Amino acid sequence: MKTFRLLAVGLVIGVVGYWLLGPGPSARLGAAEPAKVGSATSSARAALDAPAPPTPATTPVPADTSATPPAPDAGGLTPAPTSGAVGALLLPVQGVGADQLQDTFTDARSEGRVHDAIDILAPNGTPVLAVADGTVEKLFDSVRGGLTVYQFEPSGRYCYYYAHLDRYADGLAEKKTIKRGEVIGYVGSTGNASPEAPHLHFEIHVLGPEKQWWKGESINPYPMLKGQQAL
Repeated sequence: MKTFRLLAVGLVIGVVGYWLLGPGPSARLGAAEPAKVGSATSSARAALDAPAPPTPATTPVPADTSATPPAPDAGGLTPAPTSGAVGALLLPVQGVGADQLQDTFTDARSEGRVHDAIDILAPNGTPVLAVADGTVEKLFDSVRGGLTVYQFEPSGRYCYYYAHLDRYADGLAEKKTIKRGEVIGYVGSTGNASPEAPHLHFEIHVLGPEKQWWKGESINPYPMLKGQQAL
């Protein structure tokens, strides 16, 4: 009996000793392995937390302070001069473009005459427009020109002559001030023009010192109406 008790005590002492002196509790309990540095999770987080790379310095571009030239008008020509100025002329027949003009200034006419004008074909009754600002100097009905308008421009140097009109615009009168683009009459075939070819006969005269509406030196209006030349 005494021997049995001694064996029991020894067994208890052995168990206690193994518990105290054996492997650590973490090994016995199967503790989890710590996360490895550089794992996918830690790398992703490091990328998110990293500061943004510095933005490369840029050299500022100086602003262009040069003046921008004025844009041309829809037709590609230099803008029309201000009111009252002598320069580019408006086409005097409504709806006719510069590309439709023909230079008839030097064409021969009856009795050995030279045309000294440009003819602009258009249907009868098409509005005729003042080519520039000015004053109606004379309304005249002649054998050759039919119903005509003599317009002086403000400087008194040039006279614009419109002929073969079907009729005048309502209210048109001598000494009346008219504006560029204003309707002054309508295309016709009065005078010696053919009824089968109604047109506007247009001339420009350089006036002498006497400023006589019936007398002046003719110059070719074609380059002025084409926008190629100014008076």
